[in-house]
Amino acid sequence: MPLRKIQRVMAMARRRRLWRKKYEVPSYIRETLRQLQPPEDISVSEWAEKYRFLDSKTAAMPGPWRNDRTPYLKEIMDELCNYETEEISLCKCTQIGGSEALLNMLGYIIQQDPSPAMVVYPSDKLGESISENRIKPMLKSSPALKRLYKEFQSQKLEMQFEAMYLTISGANSPSSLASKAIKYLFLDEVDKYPAASRKEADPISLARERVKTFRNRKIYMTSTPTIQTGQIWKALQGSDIEKHYFVPCPHCGEYIELKFKQLKYPGDEDGLTISDRADQAVYICQECGCIITDQHKDRMLQQGRWQTVKENNASRRKVGYWINVLYSPFVRFSEVALEYLDSLGDPEKMQNFTNSWLAEPWEDTKLLVFASIVMERRTELPEFTVPEWAKMLTGGVDVQETSFYWTIRAWGDHITSQNIAHGQALSWADIEYVMNLGYLKENGDQMVVSLCLIDSGYDSDAVYDFCADNADWALPSKGASNPMNTDFKLNKINKPDSRAYGMDLVIVDGEHYKDMIASRMKKKNGRGSWMVHKDCDMDYAEQVTAEHKVNVKVGSRTVQRWKQKSSHAANHYLDAEVYALAAADIRQVRFMHLDSEAEAESQSPKQEGQPPEEEWIKTNEEWL
Repeated sequence: MPLRKIQRVMAMARRRRLWRKKYEVPSYIRETLRQLQPPEDISVSEWAEKYRFLDSKTAAMPGPWRNDRTPYLKEIMDELCNYETEEISLCKCTQIGGSEALLNMLGYIIQQDPSPAMVVYPSDKLGESISENRIKPMLKSSPALKRLYKEFQSQKLEMQFEAMYLTISGANSPSSLASKAIKYLFLDEVDKYPAASRKEADPISLARERVKTFRNRKIYMTSTPTIQTGQIWKALQGSDIEKHYFVPCPHCGEYIELKFKQLKYPGDEDGLTISDRADQAVYICQECGCIITDQHKDRMLQQGRWQTVKENNASRRKVGYWINVLYSPFVRFSEVALEYLDSLGDPEKMQNFTNSWLAEPWEDTKLLVFASIVMERRTELPEFTVPEWAKMLTGGVDVQETSFYWTIRAWGDHITSQNIAHGQALSWADIEYVMNLGYLKENGDQMVVSLCLIDSGYDSDAVYDFCADNADWALPSKGASNPMNTDFKLNKINKPDSRAYGMDLVIVDGEHYKDMIASRMKKKNGRGSWMVHKDCDMDYAEQVTAEHKVNVKVGSRTVQRWKQKSSHAANHYLDAEVYALAAADIRQVRFMHLDSEAEAESQSPKQEGQPPEEEWIKTNEEWL
C-alpha cells in the first residue's frame, strides 16, 4: 500500500477516536447492579474460610478461620443452609467452639442472606459484653463485613447493616424479646436463662413468637446442659434427628464415639498423686482395646463424621447435635482425667464436670422422683375412699392468684399415708366445703379432716380471715425463709386489726418435708409408704414431682435446695402436700403407732422372766 494511503487511513482513525465520547456509569446504577447480584453459592463453613478473620483480642490462634481446627463444627454450621431444617440444637461442653460457630452463621447471614436476626443471651449485660468484645471485632476484622456494617448508626444491642438489622437481647428483658419480627433466631446458653415470671411467658417462648411470620425461619439453640428438664437437653431429646460425632480408631479403623468411661488411668493403690495419675490418662478403643493418645486426636477429628443415633420422626425439621470435651482439640485427655479426679467427693464440682465437660445433665439420684413413680403408688381404693388402716385426715391448701390447690391425705401408723382426694377450687366456699365433708371407709365409718394448713404467702389478710372463721380445723401457714432447727414452729399473728390476731401461724420447713415426701414416695406400697388413690391424674403426679434438689451457693457455702425442674413447671400440689404433712406432724402422726402397740401389748400375756429393758426395746423397735 502506498505510504500516502496509509497515512490517510491513520488520520481517519484518529478522528474517530476523538469523536468517541466516554460514558461514565452512574453510581446508582452500579449500586443497583451490585444489589441485584445473586449471592455466592457457598455454605457457612466455606464462607468462614473465605471471609472470617480472627483477631488477637478474641482468639488464641488469630488469622483466617480454618475448618480443620474444629472439623466437627462444619456440618453444624452448614445445617443453616439446609432448606428442610428449621431448628438446630447443639448440646455441648465448654472449650468446643460452639460460640464461634454462632458468629460464623451471623457473618454468613449479613453478607449472603441479609435478613432481620436476633441473638439472645442470658442477660442484657452479657449481651452488651459479647457485642462489644466478640461481634464488633469480627465485623471490623473481616473486610467483607466491615463494608456492610453501619457503625455510626448502630448501638450495642442493635446493629445496623446495609440490608438488615441485628438485635442483641438478654433473656431477662421480656420487652425486647417481643418487639420485632425476625427470620433468624440464635439462642445462646439457654440453660442459664432466667425463669418465667407470673406476668410473662418463658424467654424462649417469647423469642420464638418473633419468627412466626417467616416461613423459611431458622432457630439455632446452643448451651451446656444443666438437668434433664433443662431447655437444651429437652431440645436435643425432642429433635427429629439426633447426631453424635464418630471418629476412626487409628489402629482398627472402626468409627467410635468417644465416651468418658473409656478414659483409663492408674488407680490410687500405687500411691500416686491425683496429678500423676491424670498425666498417664489414655483412651482405650472400645472396639479393639488399643491405646489412643492425644497425638492421634487431630487426625481422628479430621476424618470424623456426624452419625445419626436416634430418629424420632420421619421429617428432619429439628436436628440436634451432641458433643463432649473428649473431642476438643484444645483439651488433653490428662486434663479431663484431672478434672474428674479433683471433682470426686464434691457435689458442686462433680455437677460442673458433668455439665461443662461431659455435656450431660446432672442428677442427684438420692431424692430424684418422677411422675411415673407417683402413678406406681396408686392403690385399689377409689377417690374419696378412706383406707381401713387410716386414723387421721389432714388437708393442705396452696393459694394462688386466681385459684386454690387442695389435697386431703389419710394417715396411719408409721407415717403411712394415702391421698384420698385433691383438686383445684375457685373460691373459699369450695375449700370450706371439701374440708368439712365426711369421708367414708369401705366399712361405712366416717372421718373428717382433723387439721388443714393454708398457705398465707399470697393474700395473707384473706387467709387470716378465713382461718379465723374456721379455727376449729384451719390454721394459716407459710414456708420458712431461713433454716430451722425444727420441722415446724408456731408463731402468733401480731396484727391488731385482723380477726386472726393472736392466732397460731405455722412456719414450715418445706425443705425437710419435701425430703420426707420424696424418700417415702420411693417405698413400695405398704407400711410407711406415700400413696395415692387409684384415680390419680397425671397433672397431680407431675406437680408433686416438679422439683428436685440442686446445689446452690449461700454465701461462701454450697448447700442443696429444692428447685423447680423447669422454669414453667407447676408445683402447687407439692406445696399442698407439704402443708398436709406438716398438719399431720402437728397432730402427732409420728407417734400414733405407739398407742397401737401399747394397746396390743396390754391385751397379750407377758412372758415370764423377760428383762424389762428387752421388753421396752421390743415394744419400741418400730419407733420413728
